[in-house]
Amino acid sequence: MGVREACDSVILAGGRADRMGGRDKPGLEAGGATLLERVAAAAPGRIVVVGPERDRPRALYVREDPPGAGPVPALRAGLAEVGEPWTALLAGDLPFLRPERIDALRAAAEEGAGAVLLDAGGREQWLLGVWRTEVLRTALGGYSGGSLRGLLGPLRPVPVPPAGEQDLTAFDCDTPEQLARARELLGAARRRDR
Repeated sequence: MGVREACDSVILAGGRADRMGGRDKPGLEAGGATLLERVAAAAPGRIVVVGPERDRPRALYVREDPPGAGPVPALRAGLAEVGEPWTALLAGDLPFLRPERIDALRAAAEEGAGAVLLDAGGREQWLLGVWRTEVLRTALGGYSGGSLRGLLGPLRPVPVPPAGEQDLTAFDCDTPEQLARARELLGAARRRDR
């Protein structure tokens, strides 16, 4: 197998977080780091965060215009800063994301325009994928809608199933209950590793 082309990362971290009471969801802590720090630690290449600038992690921070306009304008703003042939498109609230899962998406993406992770229910996770950068740019250029599914679905990404029943990669923290569960699981893992 040859050397793979490089991949940058766009992390969407500027949503309203209505179900989290409007709090800065990616800035919330779980397992000794913020959710955004955990995602950035797994992300390949140059990291572009679309959302308000934070002290951590170190990244290039950009905003969609206007701020809070939604995931499609956010992707457009982030993608403008990507210089590599591949782009990892990630949510900023994935506490269990690991580099090896992004590697699996990157490998699967070689077969087409991109690859997205499926959750345990078989649903595409549009903010958990790897894409050919130029394909994304072309799709965005001709798209006026606001839905990531509407933008990315027609690109027919390769679906990547979970790596087993215990794979929590697609677990995100949209509610206080999900955040509490992530903290519980990460805390238990830290105690086991001592």
